[in-house]
Amino acid sequence: MKSLQKIESWPVDHAAVSVVTADGEVLGTAGDQDRRFRLASVTKLLSAYAVLVSLDEGALELDQPAGPEGSTVRHLLAHSGGYDFGERTIRYTPGTRRLYSNAGFEVLGETLEQATGMAFGEYLREGVLVPLGMSSTTLEGSPAAGAVSTAADLSRFAAELQAPTLTDPGRLTEATQVVFPGLAGVLPGFGRQKENDWGLGFEIRAQKSPHWTGANSSPATFGHFGQSGTFLWVDPAVRAAAVCLTDRDFGPWAAEVWPPFTDEILAELADR
Repeated sequence: MKSLQKIESWPVDHAAVSVVTADGEVLGTAGDQDRRFRLASVTKLLSAYAVLVSLDEGALELDQPAGPEGSTVRHLLAHSGGYDFGERTIRYTPGTRRLYSNAGFEVLGETLEQATGMAFGEYLREGVLVPLGMSSTTLEGSPAAGAVSTAADLSRFAAELQAPTLTDPGRLTEATQVVFPGLAGVLPGFGRQKENDWGLGFEIRAQKSPHWTGANSSPATFGHFGQSGTFLWVDPAVRAAAVCLTDRDFGPWAAEVWPPFTDEILAELADR
C-alpha cells in the first residue's frame, strides 16, 4: 500500500505500520514489523480484551462492584468510575463523567487478579497473547500502559478484533458500542469533547472533533492511541484495521500527521 510509505517522512527515528483486513489478510506493511515498541495506552486494548475473556469464563461480571463506591467493572472499563487520571483520588460520582483514568485500569487489573488468583500479566499472556501467537508482546508494567509489542503481533490482534476467536462475537460487539452515552470529558491530547464516547476499554470515534483518526473515518471506528506515539484503529465500515508504532512520544507532530495518514489509507482501501 503506497499510503503506508508516508511514515518515511515522519519526524521519528523508527516506525512500523500495517493494514489488516477483516479476514486477517495483511494488505500492506512499512517499517520493521518485528521491532519492539512501547505501546503506552494502546496497552488498554490488550487489557480490555483479557477482561472480555474473563467475562466469558465467569471470573468477572460487568456489573460487579469494582473501584469506588457505586462503581463496577463496566464503569472502570468505560472510564467512568470517577477516578483521577493517575491517582486513586475520586473526582466524580461513578457514571456521571468520562474521566480517562490509568488508575481505573490498574484497579481493574487488581480486581481480575483477586478473582482468578493469577497475576494480570500472566492472565493476559495465557488468555490472549499465547492463543494469538503474539510471542513478542509482554506486559512490563501497568495494565493501563505497560505493554511492549511489535507491528507483526498487533496485526494478529487487529485481525482478532475483527473476527474474534477468544471471546464471543457478541461480547466484542457490546464492547465496541458506546457505554454510558452522552458523557462529556477530555480526550487526552485533543481536548474536551461534549460527548466523549467510549466502549468497554475501546475508544469510539463517533463524532469527536478534533480526533487522532481521519476526517473520513466512520463513526463506528474504535481503537486507542498511546502517548508513546502509537495507535490501533478498526473501522468496521471498510472492514480493515491499521496499526502504527513509533519511537517518538505523542505530540503536535502526531496530531498533524496521523489524521491525513488515516484518510490516505481509507482512500486506498476504497479504490481496491
